[in-house]
Amino acid sequence: MESIFGSGTSWVPVFVVALIALVIGVVVGRVLASQRATGVVERARRNAEALASEARQKAESDASGIVAAAEDTAAARLKIWDEEEARRRRLVEQTASETEKRHRQLVDRDRALARRDQLLESREQETESRRAEIEAQKAEYVRLQAQALMRLEEVSGLSRDEATRQIMEAVRQEARAAASADVRQIKDELQRNADWEAQKIMALAIERLASDFSSERPTSHVALPDPGLRGRIIGAEGRNIRAFEKLTGMQVVFDDDPKQVTISGFNPIKREVAKRSLEKLIEGGGIHPRKIQLVVATVSKKLDQELVKAGREAVDEFAFKGVHPEMVALLGRLKYRTSYGQNVLDHVREVARICGIMAAELRLDQKLAQRAGLFHDIGKAVDFEREGTHPEIGGELGRRYGEPPVVVNAIESHHDDCEVIHPISVLVAAADALSGARPGARRRTTVDYIQRVGKLEELARSFDGVDGCFALQAGREIRVIVQPGKLDDNMAALLAHDLSQRIQAEMDYPGRIKVTVIREVRAQAVAS
Repeated sequence: MESIFGSGTSWVPVFVVALIALVIGVVVGRVLASQRATGVVERARRNAEALASEARQKAESDASGIVAAAEDTAAARLKIWDEEEARRRRLVEQTASETEKRHRQLVDRDRALARRDQLLESREQETESRRAEIEAQKAEYVRLQAQALMRLEEVSGLSRDEATRQIMEAVRQEARAAASADVRQIKDELQRNADWEAQKIMALAIERLASDFSSERPTSHVALPDPGLRGRIIGAEGRNIRAFEKLTGMQVVFDDDPKQVTISGFNPIKREVAKRSLEKLIEGGGIHPRKIQLVVATVSKKLDQELVKAGREAVDEFAFKGVHPEMVALLGRLKYRTSYGQNVLDHVREVARICGIMAAELRLDQKLAQRAGLFHDIGKAVDFEREGTHPEIGGELGRRYGEPPVVVNAIESHHDDCEVIHPISVLVAAADALSGARPGARRRTTVDYIQRVGKLEELARSFDGVDGCFALQAGREIRVIVQPGKLDDNMAALLAHDLSQRIQAEMDYPGRIKVTVIREVRAQAVAS
C-alpha cells in the first residue's frame, strides 16, 4: 500500500481514493436525505393526524345529527304504524262484532225457520186430517142431500130439474127486484149529472154554431126556353140523346111538362155534369154528337176544378195541414151529395164546427176533433160507385190517404159500425146526430116516421106487464103504460132501462129517443 501511494506514479491509488470519497459522499448524501425525508414524513404524519382528528370530529358531529334525524323519523313512522295498527285493530274488532251479530241473527233465523217448518208441518198434518173429515162429511152430505131430494120429489111431485128451475127463477126475480132499486137510484143520479153536462155542452155548441137552417136541394131539371128543342136534343133517329146519355151516364127523361127536361141518375156528380152540359148545349143552339162530346169534356174538367176548390176551401177553413190531395178532391165531391135533402159538404163542415166546440169544452184535441168531423162522411163521395156502407168506405179511404187512427175510427164508428177507441169518436157521432136532427136540416119521409113509430111500439109491447104504449114527437119519445099489479116502481124503472137498451141495439135513428114508463095506482071508495 505504501509502495503504491508512496510511489506516487500509479493511478490506482487515486482511483480508489476517489471511489472511497464518492462512496462516502453518497453515504453522507443518503444520510442527509434520509434525515430530511424523515422530517418531511414527520411533518406529513403530524398533518395527517391533525386532518384525521378534524375529520373524526366532523364525522362524529355529522353522525350525531344523522342519528338524531333518523331517530326522529323512526319515531314518527313508529307513531304512524302504531296509529294504523290501532285503526286496523278497531276495524278487525268491529268486523268481528258485526260478524258475531250476523251469526247470531242467522242462528235466530234458522231457529225461527225450524219452528215455522215444525208449525207448517203440524198445520199440514192438521189440514190433512180436516180434509179427510171434510171429505167424509161431504160424502155424508151428498148422501143426505140425495135422500132429501128423493123425499122432496116424492112430497112435491116435482122432478129435481123442475124444482131447480123454479128456485132459480124465484132467486132471479128476487135479485132483479133488489137490483132494480139500485139501478133506479144510480141511473137517476147519473142521468141528472150526465144530462146536465151534456145539455150544457151541446147547447153551447148549437148556440155558437151559425148555420143556415134551410137545406140545399140540388135539382135535376133543365128548363127549355122553346118546346121545339126537344126534337133537337133527341136528334135524328135518337143519335144526340144516345150520345149524351152514353157520355154522361145519365138518363134524359121527357115528361108531360114541355118546358123542362129531367136528368135521372144516382151519381150526383155526373148528374150535375149532364145538367150543365145540356144547359150549355141549349144555350149554344147547335146540338150534335161531336159538340156534345166537347161540351161534356169541358164541363167535366171545369166541375172537377170546382170540386177541388170547394174541398180546399173546406180544409183551409179549419187550417188543416198534411191533407192528401185525394182527400181534398173527395171532400169537394160532397158539394153535390145530399142526405135526406141536406147538403153533405155543409153537413160535414157543420159537424166539424160542433166537434171543435165540444172538444174545447172537454179539453180534448180541438184540431183533431174538427178533422174527424170534417171527414166523417167522406165515404159518401163514392158510396154510389162502390159496395159497402159509407163508414166502411170512408175508413178505407182514411187509412189509404194517411189520416190519423183517431180520425179513421171516428169515420168507421159514427154509426156504431165498429168499436169506439177514443172520446173524439163519440163527439163525432153526437155532432153528426145534432147536425142531422136540428130543425130544417133534413127531410124525413112519412114512411120513415111510420116505420120508426111501429118499431118502437113493437119493442115496448114485447115486455111483460105492458098495458099500452104510445110513440110521440115523430118517434123521438115512447111512453109505456104498465100494469101496476104486475110491476112495482123499481121494476118499472128496470123496464125503462131494458127498453132503452133494446132500442139502442136494434134501431137506427138520429138523435135520442126518450123512454117514459108510467105506473099509476088508483084507489076509490064510496062513503054512503
